[in-house]
Amino acid sequence: MDDQSPVMGLVHLLRAVTVEFDQLGAEFAARHGLHPTDVRALIHLLDAARAGTRATPGWLGEQLRLNSAGTTALVDRLERLGLVRRGRDSADRRRVLLEVQEKATELGWAFFGPVIGEVVAAAEGFEAGELETVRRFLTAVLESAGRAGAG
Repeated sequence: MDDQSPVMGLVHLLRAVTVEFDQLGAEFAARHGLHPTDVRALIHLLDAARAGTRATPGWLGEQLRLNSAGTTALVDRLERLGLVRRGRDSADRRRVLLEVQEKATELGWAFFGPVIGEVVAAAEGFEAGELETVRRFLTAVLESAGRAGAG
């Protein structure tokens, strides 16, 4: 593969963005006494809520590729910190659902809000078709990464 090709340039740029966001996540975690996995868990739970997905501990463990004991320890820690709440599913009282608490959302917005605002402002400089192209590309990259991680 030609390391200088336009496509490899995108790969390198995507990697740089990933590293930068990972650094921000680590800084957020350190500032709030969290482990980076805690931050990833909160992101998965927020995404699940936005998508209308009922997030159970088992589901979260699958997303994070953690075993049951690791997931339980993670949820216990987030619950102790007041960031996540366990609750019973009203449709199936045997099922435990996870819900991000307002405290976690407020901490996240206080830290990540400025960068989100800058990303939104940058995106507003693109036309709808360009944004659709970026969305398609990032979706394909995400799917590729998921397949590589599952293998």
